[in-house]
Amino acid sequence: MIDIKLIMENPEKIKKAVEDKARVVDIDKIVSLDKEHRTQINEIDRLRHQQKQFGKDNIEEAKTNKSELKALEKKSKIIELELGKLLAQVPNPADNFVPIGDESKNKIIETVGKIPKFNFKVNDHIKLGEKLNIIDVKRASKVAGSRFVALINDGAKLQMAIFQYVIDKITSKGFDFVIPPHIINHQSMQGMGYLEHGGEQETYHLEKDNMYLIGTSEQVLGPMRSNEIFSEKELPFRVCAFSPCYRREAGSYGKDTKGMFRVHQFHKVEMFSFCKPEDSKKEHEFFLSIEKEIYTELGIPFQVVLIATGDLGDPTSAKYDLEAWFAGQQKYREITSTSNTTDFQARRLNIRYKTKAGKNELVHMLNGTGASDRPFIAILENNQNSDGSITIPKVLVKYFGKDKIEVK
Repeated sequence: MIDIKLIMENPEKIKKAVEDKARVVDIDKIVSLDKEHRTQINEIDRLRHQQKQFGKDNIEEAKTNKSELKALEKKSKIIELELGKLLAQVPNPADNFVPIGDESKNKIIETVGKIPKFNFKVNDHIKLGEKLNIIDVKRASKVAGSRFVALINDGAKLQMAIFQYVIDKITSKGFDFVIPPHIINHQSMQGMGYLEHGGEQETYHLEKDNMYLIGTSEQVLGPMRSNEIFSEKELPFRVCAFSPCYRREAGSYGKDTKGMFRVHQFHKVEMFSFCKPEDSKKEHEFFLSIEKEIYTELGIPFQVVLIATGDLGDPTSAKYDLEAWFAGQQKYREITSTSNTTDFQARRLNIRYKTKAGKNELVHMLNGTGASDRPFIAILENNQNSDGSITIPKVLVKYFGKDKIEVK
């Protein structure tokens, strides 16, 4: 949630920010409701003060005043709720260096690594996985339906090797490590800003308990610190998490229907940080540098993309994607992202830090992908050999135990 002062001081600027993110929110209505609500609060304060002045000789006047006060408090509560719902729909304005427009305006700012060349017919990860007996789509679909995959044998081992390498890389840089809950309450999910503008449709909602399966561990890492105050010396406070993730993919009908690229359940290593506002841009670049280091060491070619306003989520002010080369698709596709959400989530969750001057200020919060299931796909497709075997990246050999997956 953004600070309502920003709206009241410059409503036209916020209207433009909302438009840039391709959202529709009635900013004029927010301004009108806020003015009305402030007038009501002033009147309520006046009536409360007046109520205290009445004595035994003013019983009838006191009754009338009390009745007016009760009616106005009820009306004010209704306005407050309506205002809150509208404010929750206002996205975090994009940073001023972010390209304006839809995904066609996403800007490639760097390309790293060489695209592999093959002198044989390239297979996608599913064909490779089935031949090597490391991916089982048929039996996963039998128990769960479409968009589910089972990794077996060396496939499962390679996936875990990737995750362990990435966890070691991130924690070596001073991050705490946590395996968090992957079911959270409504307040936590809403506090992170993922339920507005169709976000509810992307989540798995356990209606009997009003709980949600997380779509990424950032959705639990933020709320774990709700209503807490960091000391300034604790910041930046960085966490690395490993968790399963669940997404309905309601908005991706017909996209990536085969294989592992877009599934309902996957695992992910996530980076998260709470920092001082003046440090969040530097922290964002730090997260990006870690992602680049990981995928350079894995030998996966990638490009760094600055995401345009219309392709940003509600909480995000700026976002970089790493798009890796997938030989089976012959194109770059998203493999990681890192986002700066400034104080948008912290305001909802009431996460603050105490400055040296003793004042409590909102922290800024950032997140970034260490690894999901997609590096596994890229390694299979990019490192395939003519005999169907897969060459394991050097940095993974000590985790995987050998340098190849071979056809048996």
